[in-house]
Amino acid sequence: MQNERFESQSLEDWLCYLEKLHPAEIEMGLERVSKLAARLSLIKPAPTVLLVGGTNGKGSTVALLENLCLVQGLTTGIYSSPHLRHYNERVRINGKELEDSQHCQAFAAVEAARGDIALTYFEFGTLAALWLIAQADVDVALLEVGLGGRLDATNIVDADASVITSVDLDHQSFLGNTRESVGFEKAGIFRANKPAIIGEPDVPSTMLEQSRLKQAIPAFVGEDFHYKKRQDSWYWQTEGQLLERLPLPNIPLANAATALMTLHQLKLMPDIELVKQVLINTVLPGRFQVISQQPTVVLDVGHNPHAANYLNKRLQALKGDGKVIAVVAMLADKDIAATLSVMLPTVDQWLVASLDVPRGATSDLLEDKLAELGSSSDRFEQVKDAYDHALAHASAGDVVIVFGSFYTVAEISA
Repeated sequence: MQNERFESQSLEDWLCYLEKLHPAEIEMGLERVSKLAARLSLIKPAPTVLLVGGTNGKGSTVALLENLCLVQGLTTGIYSSPHLRHYNERVRINGKELEDSQHCQAFAAVEAARGDIALTYFEFGTLAALWLIAQADVDVALLEVGLGGRLDATNIVDADASVITSVDLDHQSFLGNTRESVGFEKAGIFRANKPAIIGEPDVPSTMLEQSRLKQAIPAFVGEDFHYKKRQDSWYWQTEGQLLERLPLPNIPLANAATALMTLHQLKLMPDIELVKQVLINTVLPGRFQVISQQPTVVLDVGHNPHAANYLNKRLQALKGDGKVIAVVAMLADKDIAATLSVMLPTVDQWLVASLDVPRGATSDLLEDKLAELGSSSDRFEQVKDAYDHALAHASAGDVVIVFGSFYTVAEISA
């Protein structure tokens, strides 16, 4: 039986509708979303389609790939998630966000085709993004995998290459409690006879096995491509190509190297001067984003131990004679203790805050976790209150780091 179709010209109305459409926030499986994608002709939304998965580094890898394509005259369509401030951040066409009305039009197209198929918020948004990218008639579609890979809604597409940036523990309730189980799920985006670029240096055996079983064409960091930092530059190398004296990027070097290998495999590599230009200019909000000086204020969406390790190394390099003051708020279903413990050697003062979202951890919980780790903290009910306190008590030479979730960073950057 056909449900009565929802209609609105308001993006806010549509997003409220999407949140209520399905009883579960996440429902793993591709049957429903695949059926609709075929109905809307979205399986191949562009001549070249890339899937980018991984525990961390997906957003920065996608942003660099986007800019490396644009700088050589290719048109691009990007789908990434979650957003920091506005839903419109999730889709970019040729580097630009779209108007509310265009998102409403895409939602209406999906709603018209949906019939009585129930979709989650992410599934509906994924189909709408693919519709927008297909309508834009771009050369390259870059799709960031939302969760895992094998059963993620983005995995319905006919991909020309798959990218894995990193493999570590996150979303354990869906992906399992070992790197082997996570690796298996992420390898689900591999395709037969298509490149699979793997930027994770410690590849789980399950991922190796799946690359063989799926007959993908893997390219492994440390084997098929290499990179190394020098004093104020770095080099990247693969068989038949060497790029030297590259400027250090504003994103993790590992992700930059993986992006370059992806374009090399697809024969879409720009010349070295364009590569240098993009490396200098690509900046991603919320990824070690320095928003002010004296004190230095850094925003980072890192929310798991793998991301915290990278963040901790960057902070150690940045730290001078002053203190590091951490403003942290996290989701309750993250590995809070392991994430915070990585930062203990560098952080001098902890300010913990509650997140007022359905899965948000309370400041009490964060305070307890830090106490178990042998560290004291000051507790706040709002991220903004903790942040204001940090600024009011920080000296010019201190570093204030705000991290723990996309929601945390959004509170400050809104």
